[in-house]
Amino acid sequence: MNVLHYVQAFFSDHAHWQGYDGIPTRVGEHIGYTLEALALAALIGLPVGLLTGHFGRGGNTLSLIATAARALPTFGLLVLMTMLIGFGMLPVMIPLVVLAVPPILVTTYEAVRSVDRSPVDAARGMGMREAGVLLRVELPVALPLILGGLRSAAIQIVSTATIAAYVSLGGLGRYIVDGLYQRDYEKVVGGATLVAGLALVTLGLFWAVGRVAVSAGVRRAD
Repeated sequence: MNVLHYVQAFFSDHAHWQGYDGIPTRVGEHIGYTLEALALAALIGLPVGLLTGHFGRGGNTLSLIATAARALPTFGLLVLMTMLIGFGMLPVMIPLVVLAVPPILVTTYEAVRSVDRSPVDAARGMGMREAGVLLRVELPVALPLILGGLRSAAIQIVSTATIAAYVSLGGLGRYIVDGLYQRDYEKVVGGATLVAGLALVTLGLFWAVGRVAVSAGVRRAD
C-alpha cells in the first residue's frame, strides 16, 4: 500500500472517529498542549523581547540564549525532565516552552528595534511616557513581525507536541507511537497527516489574526 491508501484507510475507518482514542479527542488534546505551551512561551518571550527591544539593550545576550535553547534536543530534554520530575504534564511543557521561547523572544526584540525612530522620538518629544511609546507607537508597527514569531513558535509546538505520547499522555502523537509499536502503519501515517493538517490550520489562523489585528496602514507599509 502507498501513503495515500494508508491515509484513506485511516480516515474512512469509523472506529477512528469515536471514543477516547478517536480523532476529535486526540486533536483536542493536541490543541490543548499547543495552546498551553504557546501561552507560557509568550508570557516569557513577549515581555522580555518588548522591553529589551524598546531600550535597545541585551540583544547579544538574547541571541546567545536563543542559540543555546535551540541547540537543546527536545526529546532528550523530555527524557531528562521525566527522570527528574516523573511522568505528567510538566516534563512535557518544559521542552515545548524551551523550544518556543527563542523565536518569540528574538523576533519580538528585532521587531521593536526595527521600528522607525522618527515617530518614537516625536512621541518622546511630546512628553509621552516610555510605556506609552512602547505600547502606542512601537508595538502597533512591530506587530506583524511579532505575530510572525508567535506563528513560528506555534508551528514548532504543533509539530513537536507529539512527544507527549512518549510519556503516556495523549495528543496526535498517540497514533504515531502506538502505530509504530503495533506496526500499524495506517495509524502512523494517519497521525502524521493530522499533525501536518493542524500545522496548516495554525498558519491559516495566524494569517487571519494578522489581517484583523494589524492596521491597514502597517500592512501597506510592509
